[in-house]
Amino acid sequence: MTDTATAPSPSTRYTGSRVARVEDSRLLTGHGTFVDDIQRPGMLHACFVRSPFARALINEIDVSAALALPGVRAVFTAADLNSEVHEQWYSSYGPNVPDTPRPPLAVDEVRFVGDPVALVVAENRYIAEDAVELVEVDYEPLTAVADYRVAQSSDNLVHPKFPNNVAGGLAGPPPSVVEAAFASAAHVADETFYQQAYAPVPMETRGMVVEWAADGGELTVWAATQTPHEVRAFGARLLGLEPERVRVLMRDTGGGFGQKVVPMREDMCILLASRKVPAALKWIEDRRENLMAAGQARHEHGHARIAFAADGTILAAGIEHTQDVGAYPTPWPVGAAAAVGLLFPGPYKVPLATWSTTSVFSNTAGRHAYRGPWQFESVARELLLDIAARDLGLDPVELRRRNMLSRDELPYPNPAGMPPYDHSSPLETFELALKMLDYDAFRAEQAAARAAGRYLGVGTCTYIEPTATGQPYYACEGAVIRIDPSGQVTVIVNGGSAGNSLETTVIQLTADALGVSLHNVDTIQGDTSVTPFGSGTAGSRSGSATAGAVAETASVLRAKLAELASAHLGVAPEDIEIGDGQASVTGTSLSMTYAQIAELAGPGGVEASAEYTAKAPMLWSNATHVCTCEVDVVTGKVTLLRYIVGEDVGPMINPNIVEGQIAGGTVQGIGGALLEHMVYDDDGNPLASTFVDYLLPTTTEVPDIEYGHMETPAPGPGGHKGAGEGGAIGAPPAVINAVADALSPFGVKITDLPASPAAIVALLTEAGH
Repeated sequence: MTDTATAPSPSTRYTGSRVARVEDSRLLTGHGTFVDDIQRPGMLHACFVRSPFARALINEIDVSAALALPGVRAVFTAADLNSEVHEQWYSSYGPNVPDTPRPPLAVDEVRFVGDPVALVVAENRYIAEDAVELVEVDYEPLTAVADYRVAQSSDNLVHPKFPNNVAGGLAGPPPSVVEAAFASAAHVADETFYQQAYAPVPMETRGMVVEWAADGGELTVWAATQTPHEVRAFGARLLGLEPERVRVLMRDTGGGFGQKVVPMREDMCILLASRKVPAALKWIEDRRENLMAAGQARHEHGHARIAFAADGTILAAGIEHTQDVGAYPTPWPVGAAAAVGLLFPGPYKVPLATWSTTSVFSNTAGRHAYRGPWQFESVARELLLDIAARDLGLDPVELRRRNMLSRDELPYPNPAGMPPYDHSSPLETFELALKMLDYDAFRAEQAAARAAGRYLGVGTCTYIEPTATGQPYYACEGAVIRIDPSGQVTVIVNGGSAGNSLETTVIQLTADALGVSLHNVDTIQGDTSVTPFGSGTAGSRSGSATAGAVAETASVLRAKLAELASAHLGVAPEDIEIGDGQASVTGTSLSMTYAQIAELAGPGGVEASAEYTAKAPMLWSNATHVCTCEVDVVTGKVTLLRYIVGEDVGPMINPNIVEGQIAGGTVQGIGGALLEHMVYDDDGNPLASTFVDYLLPTTTEVPDIEYGHMETPAPGPGGHKGAGEGGAIGAPPAVINAVADALSPFGVKITDLPASPAAIVALLTEAGH
């Protein structure tokens, strides 16, 4: 959009600065407002009756004893709720995707331990939990399909309508495309990698408060969500309401990481039950439920191949990928799985590629999105490159240097089918991270340590990350900016902030766009009754999308300010300069403050609204993670020594926020590489449903993270690119490669995650150590 008035003065410039996060004061002092803080008159509380079996027939449900307990208001089963469903598709995919089953409550058969069977509503949580124990369910246990790796050949079906337990599959270029390259290659690296199931484990579990106003036919929802407008749209479709009859509010969400992007089955139940009870209904998930039933991620394996010429040049690459989608994945898992194949070539000069992916049901918790859902592509590729380097007699760094894309070689076609790589700096960030480490000095230190009986290792992972996609649903973001007669500026956006500091981000952007003090800007977010549409926090889109929305809206507002000021000052709008909180006549001392202009506009001040739609098909971020470690070859304990990230997310709006996002994802990736594991036994029973068994990284496992920044602008607004998912994508391969490098004198090859102490000792024992 072309400005009618001159852009703001650069004397007020906050974008790119490490300004303090405006959220910190309330969150760090315990004054945040989370779903469990919501109180409504006469509010009732919900708890779920969950299956103790991974697979069983439901012969009968007797709720009489639970209903007889004083304080219990209702007990709902599938017969009460499931028939009320109108539509249950998600906006990101649309209504015509061949989705997988998703009943609110289990019907006839339970399909994983934790499957919701009934919903108890009581006057308080304590009574509801007691009543759950009184609901008698007559189960007839069946043989479960506990391991997805054998599900396709099992005689037992998780869902009868899906033969061989296959939820679906997709494929890219056929294998014939790469056959000649592999046949003529001087060396072929060929391995199957397996990654365990693990989960986001947000600090705040899932939760929802729903209040139905029968007289007005209106539904109000307080939700722990990353996407308020998606919850609104989904709730309206589910209940057959007009969208304007549904209001969704979220203030603070204590972490989401993909788990809170779209409503799940329990959310559906609370929405449906809300119209059957006389007051607001609250459901707060406890930690055991979260680990048992909120879903799994990462559980997958892939047969990966890379063909090399004699000098180490990559000739072709391919991956056959299979993922576990559990019993009830949310949303359609097949589409997300395709990204593994599409991104497998990575930031390398790969001329030819092939891929396929298959999604397989099992009697375990359903798959859901988790920060970089395609992350397995970096695990398979980067581990394979290190294995190939050792086989070729090359240092893994040297092999990468011979094949990695540099900024001046872009755009470069992705042979798997993604849009071309562009506006990135893979080789440059790679060299930056290695320089920060002083790679040659580390190799010398490593040699000296080995001579003394200590085993140090270094590993890297370089990836290119798709952010801020131009896919129609995720491309749109709206904003409203208002200046009131006091001169205070309010920016209104969808929000969906779940720890990613969107309040600070839009305040910085707005202050710069209007040339005002940061302290003169407030923001309203997370209330669908007043905020314009935005598709929420997902896909590393929020930074660039909100930057676009603020820029578009500020442009319209500057034009309005110029027009109002020009009429009062008796000049043409094009003679007005807007900035530093005022409208000035070019070449004169005449001016008006924003407050004076807003007062002229009336009691409501002056405001503008606009919508930004991303034009680029993809904004590419990239980074290199470098990890060093020491492995105790007696106990298998891994100690991380240094962790370095060289990254390029374009011009940073706030380096503090970027580094916070990188750190959070990196820690999650470290946990997935070494500790976290959603273990199931042969009967499908979860063995890690508490923090006693599900191990998370702490400050004792995570070293200080060092950051190196490069800024290659993208074609989007401000040149900004996404930063939300990269840490979780880059950390697991970097850590595993470091461990494997430390153990390389023993001929150990790591192809299965996690690299727990027991797993490392087993590998060393197998290698004869």
